[in-house]
Amino acid sequence: MYSEKVMDHFNNPRNVGEIENASGVGTVGNAKCGDIMRMYLDIDDNETITEAKFKTFGCGAAVATSSMATELVKGKTVKEALEVTNKAVMEALDGLPPVKVHCSLLAEEAIHAALWDYSQKNNIEIEGLEKPVTDIGEKEEAPEEEY
Repeated sequence: MYSEKVMDHFNNPRNVGEIENASGVGTVGNAKCGDIMRMYLDIDDNETITEAKFKTFGCGAAVATSSMATELVKGKTVKEALEVTNKAVMEALDGLPPVKVHCSLLAEEAIHAALWDYSQKNNIEIEGLEKPVTDIGEKEEAPEEEY
């Protein structure tokens, strides 16, 4: 069963679309379930995210986590955005069913992938940012039952 917030972000997703000439674009997927998420970030000279958009091919939870992730990073600095975890996305949505936790991991990794792209385009290092994986199935930390 999905929370009201998950349903709201699925039925009325925020920030859908693309940013032309985005500062950073990250694409990640999950081969197990077929979800693909692309996140676009516009970052100003103060390293603040001024705009965030997404395009997601996947289930309702994937759309909802993408929508919430863009809401969570807008207005944050690059360093603050790096701290937006899958748990923060789930908490902001009032939880996800255990079988959908991977969608929040996808959202976290999409943020990291877009930040990585930004860092590569600008030849800067973002402390704590590691090269992202393209398939989160490679990175899932713990069995979903533990969440």
